[in-house]
Amino acid sequence: MTAPEGRTGDIQGFRILHVSTGNVCRSPITERLTRHALDVRLGPRPAAGIAVESAGTWGHEGAPMEAHAATVLRESGADPDGFAARELRDEHVIRADLVLTATRDHRAQVISMGHSAGLRTFTLKEFARLVRAIDSATLPPAREGPVARAHALVQAAAALRGWLLAPSPAADEVYDPYGAPVPYFRRIGEEIGQALDPVVTALTGAPAAA
Repeated sequence: MTAPEGRTGDIQGFRILHVSTGNVCRSPITERLTRHALDVRLGPRPAAGIAVESAGTWGHEGAPMEAHAATVLRESGADPDGFAARELRDEHVIRADLVLTATRDHRAQVISMGHSAGLRTFTLKEFARLVRAIDSATLPPAREGPVARAHALVQAAAALRGWLLAPSPAADEVYDPYGAPVPYFRRIGEEIGQALDPVVTALTGAPAAA
């Protein structure tokens, strides 16, 4: 997928940034599942202009993703290869059109960096909850491509945030599987996949295959 150079509000590009702590478990899984889902939903249509990346608030710069995370991705049909962890930096936030974090604490850390990040930073599960409440008919038609829909989706979600609250604080959290056995990684992978499903559906206008 083509990576735009920066966040300018340009309808030609859209950059999604996934954030967790070490950038070796949750955010790599979310990054690669997002890429895979976009590719599957769009089929022969290229996801040109949509870039998906990740970083960690305490990122292990250059480290590979955890082996269990890679296992979960392969089992899901996604590609874990070629990944290297990154520490979250100002330029990552500046370039991002949408920041999706694993937890509320990560969200707060991103927003505290400034760069007018508040309206485009959500936890993954928070964003999924808001997206489910958005009438797809209010978004640009799918024929206009995922970039146009993505920009509209972020604006609509930001407008809903104060009106559609989580049933509990824990509802917006994806817990850290670091050091856990592979079954727990699979559970986290399933949670991430379930949260991504309405987001990718809204971006592409194409639901997941039954």
